[in-house]
Amino acid sequence: MKSLMLTLTRGAIAAALTACGVASVLAADLKVGLSVSLSGPNSSLGVPYAKGMQAALAYKPEVNGRKVQLIVLDDGSDPTTAGRNARKLIEEDKVDVLMGTSGVPAAIAMAQVGKEAKVPMIGLTPILLDAAENPWVMTVAQPTQLMIDAVVERMKRNNVKTVGYIGFTDAWGDLVYNALMKAAPEAGIKVVSNERYARADASVTGQVLKIVALRPDAVMTGGAGTPGALPFLALQERGYKGGVYGQHGLINPDFVRVVGAAGQNALMPTGPVIVAEQLPDSHPTKKIATDFRAVFQKVNNAPTSDAFSAYSFDGWLVFADAASRAMKKAEPGTAEFRVALRDAIFSTKEVVGTHGVYSFKPGSLYGVDERARVIVKLDNGQWKLAP
Repeated sequence: MKSLMLTLTRGAIAAALTACGVASVLAADLKVGLSVSLSGPNSSLGVPYAKGMQAALAYKPEVNGRKVQLIVLDDGSDPTTAGRNARKLIEEDKVDVLMGTSGVPAAIAMAQVGKEAKVPMIGLTPILLDAAENPWVMTVAQPTQLMIDAVVERMKRNNVKTVGYIGFTDAWGDLVYNALMKAAPEAGIKVVSNERYARADASVTGQVLKIVALRPDAVMTGGAGTPGALPFLALQERGYKGGVYGQHGLINPDFVRVVGAAGQNALMPTGPVIVAEQLPDSHPTKKIATDFRAVFQKVNNAPTSDAFSAYSFDGWLVFADAASRAMKKAEPGTAEFRVALRDAIFSTKEVVGTHGVYSFKPGSLYGVDERARVIVKLDNGQWKLAP
């Protein structure tokens, strides 16, 4: 298994990449374990997650004067590997909290390990789990329903009456489809298809032919990252003239690069960070989003143009806020601290992040509201805030 560990302390970043095994790490007061897809089909999401976490550590390298150490492992876009990574991070590296990953199935695998070991997990992607049965996990991603509701509202505004659906065969595709099926009928919109494809597929021509034959007013896509571009490309090839809508799993530069002109005028929801400079000064997330962009540029020597790196940053902000309170009750590195940290996360109130304002409570995976979504349009390779 190919693995990558980045040991990050204070402002310095040391990376070691090996074919087998990982580099030794220094002792630290607090430990965060991140598993993401640095290789495989989900790497277009995983690499931004890792870069965003580097920016987060540079922005806040200590909590109450205690150093934070970040350990990053590559799950290769494989849920089974993500689960193994979570176990290693807990049993060998003794992390206080898990974070990850680049896909819903892999995030579920990590959450199950965290639940068994009683280690809190801050997810960076939507998670399809029963919150009541998984009291150790929460996520900084927006609930899929919150985002798809915004898409359906825009469809109704655009007089869409019928919509075709095409998405992944996995849990992410299910999340988007289920949210669409809940919101569309209430808006007077009929969903006429449920076509699926695997993340590793090279073509969706057959599925798109079926959709085009139904002549829907619009098409809703349920993919993510670069594989999420396939329906757009196939619809363009077939000369489809209706509206094409996406969701927040597509907000990254690799998708924009691959989709090209086929994505022109596509509408989709995202967190406000992606259009931070276009927001009014009164928007609650504008300042921290601007700070995030500045530190990301400094750490990575490149600007951020995706939504995923900002989820990592927000996850770190939520962790740091909760850890500062948990340390008043227990010492990091202990089972007591993990319980205190979990409880502190679930008592988070109005922590302002780049994607939204976070307030968690027991029995809920999510902690954002309508302040965490805007509709954007892809215009000549740039995301523009839709009117």
